[in-house]
Amino acid sequence: ASASEMLPLLLLLLWAEALAEEQRFQLEGPESLTVQEGLCVLVPCRLPGTYSLWYNYYGYWFLEGADVPVATNDPDKKVQEETRDRFHLLWDLSSKNCSLSIRDARRRDSAVYFFRLKRKRTPGYTSYISSKFSVCVMGTLESGCSRTLTCSVPWACEQGTPPIFSWMSAAPTSLGPRTTQSSVLMITPRPQDHSTNLTCQVTFPGVGVTMERTIQLNVSYAPQKVTISIFQGNSTALKILQNTSSLAVLEGQALRLLCDAEGNPPAHLSWFQGFPALNATPLSNTGVLELSQVGSAEEGGFTCRAQHPLGSLQISLSLFVQQSSAPVPERHGFRPPC
Repeated sequence: ASASEMLPLLLLLLWAEALAEEQRFQLEGPESLTVQEGLCVLVPCRLPGTYSLWYNYYGYWFLEGADVPVATNDPDKKVQEETRDRFHLLWDLSSKNCSLSIRDARRRDSAVYFFRLKRKRTPGYTSYISSKFSVCVMGTLESGCSRTLTCSVPWACEQGTPPIFSWMSAAPTSLGPRTTQSSVLMITPRPQDHSTNLTCQVTFPGVGVTMERTIQLNVSYAPQKVTISIFQGNSTALKILQNTSSLAVLEGQALRLLCDAEGNPPAHLSWFQGFPALNATPLSNTGVLELSQVGSAEEGGFTCRAQHPLGSLQISLSLFVQQSSAPVPERHGFRPPC
């Protein structure tokens, strides 16, 4: 089941009638309540008048249409097996309390209930509503830095059957502290964990209901490598992966250098001539360097720098310009196209 799935909720219509001193009255309490399946709820109920009126009475909560109560303070009266140990009448005459406590609410509990001191009841209705739980990331995720993630079901209650939390992720993780309402996960993400899924699954064993929420990890990381792709005329690109590679080109030839670096957020790419200092002025503030007509002025080194808040890298390429009438030597496996 997903967090967005419509889940039924228990809707209670709370009415009661009794004959007391030959007068008919209505119970003091809300007309309806909702509770998420698998959780618990206290249905407030308060007897009218003075507590002495009810001294010789037993209270009964019934499911509409049933003869056996779901909860009662009558020791001689059996209750329904389905609600035994889950539904409890909180009977306290000193505070005129007739509240109903429900835990581990089940899908089939959705119905109309009524409280009775004498044989009277009124009709009601059933409703459905959606609910969800959340995954909160405490702080940004950076490669190599441990962070805390919390999966919570804030509407879970202490007296209900505790939910079971489970986590699914490809990233290195370890479990932290947990409560009835939440589970903490310690995660130390890697660059390859960026855009992968992390799932928190919550199971309510009291009713066999499972919900889950999946988030996509946004991991910040510095560039791991920088590459240069070389386009000479209409030729297929040559890709340089190692630093200080060299390439021989014909004089007058057009050359397009494309720099690429994987990082998150994307690194700022810039091109420099030579092997620049940190404060050097770039030839290009993008990852593309266009050399429309290579000449002696372009001979030498070109460097692409990838600047990132978490770390920077650079890669250099040496160009050797040859006159078109002269033989062009091969260097490091690169040959200009014929």
